Amino acid sequence: MVRRSHSIPPPSVIDREMPHQVALPDDICTGRNFTLIQRFLDQEGLSCRIRAVIAVWEDGKQEQWRLHCFADRNAAAAFLDHFGGIMFDPKRDRENGRARGAWRRKGVYQRIFEIGPLSVPEPLRN
Repeated sequence: MVRRSHSIPPPSVIDREMPHQVALPDDICTGRNFTLIQRFLDQEGLSCRIRAVIAVWEDGKQEQWRLHCFADRNAAAAFLDHFGGIMFDPKRDRENGRARGAWRRKGVYQRIFEIGPLSVPEPLRN
């Protein structure tokens, strides 16, 4: 049986203690962009936990997004102002508020290649 690390809280605890969450497409948070995000957090003295969520659009298209979870609303606002993204409410945006539920999105799927100072690396654009 696989055991959870004691240093990583379960998803329900993250949602309860860090409810201010900013969503970015997962493929935009890799490589150089990951470094930019980490550098910003360090410079601003912000701490966050990262979680994943599967976004599912009405047409059935699915994409993994990365949630940057903050305990403080102002920290999440600073992150959102700098990088863009979408505010994610864990109680409203997941299926019935389930910690492991999918993120049901309205409208038509459109891939994001650039947002704020971040862009999808060229090898991941195809």
